[in-house]
Amino acid sequence: MTTFALIHGAWGTGWHWGTVPGELQRLGHEVVAPDLPCEDPTATFDDYAGVILAALEDGRGDDVVVVGYSLGGHTAALVAARRPVRALVYLAALVPEPGVSLNEQFAWGENMLLPDYTAGIENTGALSRWVDFDVYHCVGCHDCPEPVARERFARSRGQCRALYRKPCSLTAVPDVPTRFILCSEDRLMNNALLEPAVRERVDSDPVELAASHSPMASRPVELARLLSATGRS
Repeated sequence: MTTFALIHGAWGTGWHWGTVPGELQRLGHEVVAPDLPCEDPTATFDDYAGVILAALEDGRGDDVVVVGYSLGGHTAALVAARRPVRALVYLAALVPEPGVSLNEQFAWGENMLLPDYTAGIENTGALSRWVDFDVYHCVGCHDCPEPVARERFARSRGQCRALYRKPCSLTAVPDVPTRFILCSEDRLMNNALLEPAVRERVDSDPVELAASHSPMASRPVELARLLSATGRS
C-alpha cells in the first residue's frame, strides 16, 4: 500500500488538499497531509521537511510518494533526499536548486510566478497573506465555484518570507524517480518559463492537467488518479 505525503503550498494548510486525500484512499492508498509551520518566522524548509518526516515515522517502508505543491516543491525535495521514497512528484511547483535560495533563483531571472497575484497580497512584518478575494479567485482558482474559492480564501494563512532567503540545504537533486504535473490553465505559475526548467531538472517531460493553480479544488478526482498513476515507478 502506497503512502502519499501531500505537502501544501504557501498560505495553505493540509485542509487545502480538499477531497484528494479521500480520493487517494478510495484508490487503495494511505495519505498524510500535515499543516506546515508557515507562519513561524524562524521555520526553514528543513523544518517544514521535519514535519513531513515525523508524519511518516510510523513504520512505513519506502513505498512512499512525496507530492510537493507550489512552494511545497522545496519541502518535497528535502523529504525525498532524507528518507526512502518510491517517487517524488512536483505539482505546479517551484523546483529547488541545491545550495540556492528562492530569492537567488528569482534574481537569476527564474521568476516562475506571474505578477498578477501580488495585487491580492499584503506584506505585514515577516508575513505575506491574501487580502483580496477577487484576485485570489481569478489567479489561484478561477475554475472553482465562488463558494469553494471563498472557503479556501478564508482558510488561508500567513506565509513567512524569511525562508526565501535561506540557501536550499540540498547538496544534490534527490536520486529518485521524479515527475512534474503542470496545470495548463495556471494563472500563477509562469508555465512558459517553468517548462524548460522542468525539462532540465526533472527526468521526464511534464504531465499536463487542464486546471488552474488549485487542481485539488477543481479537479480532485482527476488529480488523485493522476497522482496514483504518476507515482508508479
